[in-house]
Amino acid sequence: MSDEVKEILPEELEKDLESEQKYVIVDVREDEEVATGIIPGAKHIALQTLPERLDELPKDQDYVMVCRSGRRSHNACLFLNEQGYNTYNLKGGMLDWTGEKEF
Repeated sequence: MSDEVKEILPEELEKDLESEQKYVIVDVREDEEVATGIIPGAKHIALQTLPERLDELPKDQDYVMVCRSGRRSHNACLFLNEQGYNTYNLKGGMLDWTGEKEF
C-alpha cells in the first residue's frame, strides 16, 4: 500500500459541499478543539479512537479527514487507506478552513 494520500483544498471542499458532493467528513481533533468549531455535518471521531470506531464508517463512502493543520488527518488517511477506505486529507486543516462552522 502506498504512503500517498489524496488531498482536497478547503475551497474545493466548500464548493463540493455547496453542490452536494457526497463526502463524509470526519474530524479527528480532540474534544476541546472541536468546541472551537466544526464543519457542519462532520462526524467527530478523535484520532486515537478511530481503530475502535471503524464500524461507524461504511467502506462504500468517500471520506474527508480533518484536523487542526492536516497532520493528524494525514495519519488518519494512511490508517483508513490500509483498511480499504477511500479518503482525502483536508489540506491545511481547520487553520485554512474559511467556510461555515458549527459550535
